Amino acid sequence: MTEFLVKHFVKDYKEIEKMSVRTSYGVLASIVGIFCNVLLFAVKFTVGALMRSISVMADGFNNLSDAGSSIISFIGVKMANKPADEEHPFGHGRMEYIAALVVAFLVIEVGLSFFKDGIEKIRDPRELQFHLIPLLILILSVGIKLWLGLFNKKLGTKINSKVMLATSADSMGDVITTTATIASILVFKVFGINIDGLVGIGVSLVVMWAGIGIARDTLEPLLGEAVPKDVYEKITKFVESREGVCGTHDLIVHNYGPGRSMASLHVEVPNDVDIELSHEIIDRIEREALKEIGIYLVIHMDPIETKNEETLRTRKQVESTLAELDARASIHDFRMVAGENQINLIFDMLVPIQYDKEHKKMLCQELRKRMHEIDERYQCVIVVESGYIAEEK
Repeated sequence: MTEFLVKHFVKDYKEIEKMSVRTSYGVLASIVGIFCNVLLFAVKFTVGALMRSISVMADGFNNLSDAGSSIISFIGVKMANKPADEEHPFGHGRMEYIAALVVAFLVIEVGLSFFKDGIEKIRDPRELQFHLIPLLILILSVGIKLWLGLFNKKLGTKINSKVMLATSADSMGDVITTTATIASILVFKVFGINIDGLVGIGVSLVVMWAGIGIARDTLEPLLGEAVPKDVYEKITKFVESREGVCGTHDLIVHNYGPGRSMASLHVEVPNDVDIELSHEIIDRIEREALKEIGIYLVIHMDPIETKNEETLRTRKQVESTLAELDARASIHDFRMVAGENQINLIFDMLVPIQYDKEHKKMLCQELRKRMHEIDERYQCVIVVESGYIAEEK
């Protein structure tokens, strides 16, 4: 069904890098979500009224709020596709994140309402009525919500959409809550025990937890998150595969919405190559990065020694010594400046962001000590910095 809808309602559906195609995916997901949730609300509200079940009706109103969320998602996706203007030179892509954040707060608000209703149901329990046909309709609704959740997850993963992934998480939460509601009805039928209020509270907690999770995942790109490992590898491999590039470091990526990223990167080039030739290579890489991987790349050139045997040998000594001290640290921008009585080894040392000031200080002191033991003339001039790459968990 998912493939059928995509092929028939999304033009050029395979070209997901295009903003217009991403918007079409978002519009399709929103319309499908609105239709399914309004249908489920009507069914559950009717069933809840017949059975006099607060948990069933609360579940129905949850679907109605989901329909409202789909409308917000629709508006957010549409606004995110607006082109750049004088006030927003990087476009409006982050509107998609803001829309997902609004959805998250709506989900939390619905959860709070469920919690209040569940408390009232416990204080003033009302008799449930069992009807087979309405129960079967609820079971069918679980199937619809499960499909809707998988539908949004598949599309959201395909185009990297926070709104769709948020909607998917909300739908899967609904699968759990509706299943719990069905269980409470069956418990009443078999054992005669009314746990409707308790289940309503359980439903509310699940819904609120889902909303908090959505908000947390949406806030990360808005606040500025570390560069994901796959994005880091994608950019560095692309740049380092070019002729005339010796290495890269200090990658920073700024996210202005899905498919709208700007990155800055230091690229090491041989110091004996004509600067105009290296500059031409860098310009070409920047143009190709925008065209081939969709990233606006700004590159800073770092000329490094590639032929002086003494410099290369000393750099390897520093690298191997540092590896013995801490395998998580690395160096770049290495230079040797020889004086009459000492040789300055100048370089930047990259350490994990978790390291505190004392840890960094101790590591520098130990490295200086080890290199001085190798050659008394060696004096390490170290600039310590932390990277912007997400640590693997």
